[in-house]
Amino acid sequence: IMVTVKRVDRGNAYVDMGGVDGMISKFDLIPNESVRKNDRLRAYIKEVKSSPRGAQIFLSRTVPEMMVELFEMEVPEISEGVIEIMGGARDPGLRSKLAVKAKDKRLDPIGSCIGMRGARVQAVSNELNGERVDIILWDEDPAQFVINAMAPAEVSAIIVDEDKNSMDIAVEDDQLALAIGRGGQNIKLASRLTGWKLNVMSVGEADDKQAEENQKTSEKLAEKLGVDSEVAGVLIDEGFGSIDEVADADASSLESIEEFDTSMVEELQERASDAQLVQALGDAESSEVLMSVEGVSEDLAQALIESDIATVDDLAELSIDELLDIQVMDTEVASAVIMTARENEGWFD
Repeated sequence: IMVTVKRVDRGNAYVDMGGVDGMISKFDLIPNESVRKNDRLRAYIKEVKSSPRGAQIFLSRTVPEMMVELFEMEVPEISEGVIEIMGGARDPGLRSKLAVKAKDKRLDPIGSCIGMRGARVQAVSNELNGERVDIILWDEDPAQFVINAMAPAEVSAIIVDEDKNSMDIAVEDDQLALAIGRGGQNIKLASRLTGWKLNVMSVGEADDKQAEENQKTSEKLAEKLGVDSEVAGVLIDEGFGSIDEVADADASSLESIEEFDTSMVEELQERASDAQLVQALGDAESSEVLMSVEGVSEDLAQALIESDIATVDDLAELSIDELLDIQVMDTEVASAVIMTARENEGWFD
């Protein structure tokens, strides 16, 4: 909506919307934006509150919806419904990312939003006080969407952890600064746009991390099956990285491994089945113990157990960030769960 600034007081802009008054707080104005009396500018109606004196209307120039509405105004293909905006993320006044897709595969949604010689995206940028806008191609594959959202950085490899709703992104050394962006801007915007927690690292760091995780997996599998690390390593290399995968595998697929014969496969699967039973009993006991902590649901208890957090003491030792890595939740909820666990363990006695 187009508004006229009536006055500016303590950084807040009081505006006229054509006979109706509204306010843009200083937190909803674009940083370093100069706003003066009688200025005309566009703003997004963020909230309407009822009061004894009538409705109070609060507007914003910093919310992602503002950018979305501007593109709908500038790009006819969006208002006509042939191009769909899938999401937006902003660092107001500096940089933003907009995800789009075309309903007609013959149409170039990015080119349509940019416009001839950049005219359409430039018009939006000018309205947002020079904010640079990256147009991103949306993809139904989350990994590909993240790769697109990381532009202009080129992604070399990506590892998806659906349980933690996170992705590790590997880039070449010369792409690292670009991937992170100034003050972490690029990675933060990509994370907000896609809804995934993103961790950027160099290819070398990613290889080291993968090797470390493979080592832990190998040690855990070897311990549960009662075999040496060499046998565990062969199983992992062939795609059998857990006792469930070994126990539930078709015997012929294990026998096809060069180092294994029929008797060895039978022994391995028997041990894996026994380990499954022991683990199920242990998990049930641990789940009951963890759920005794107020705020720990059955789903959270299961996620904790899968991360080798099996006791209240283990839970109490976690930091808020570590718990958030295990399961997505509000920071306040994570803090309350950890504090309750610590209280139960007598930390404050």
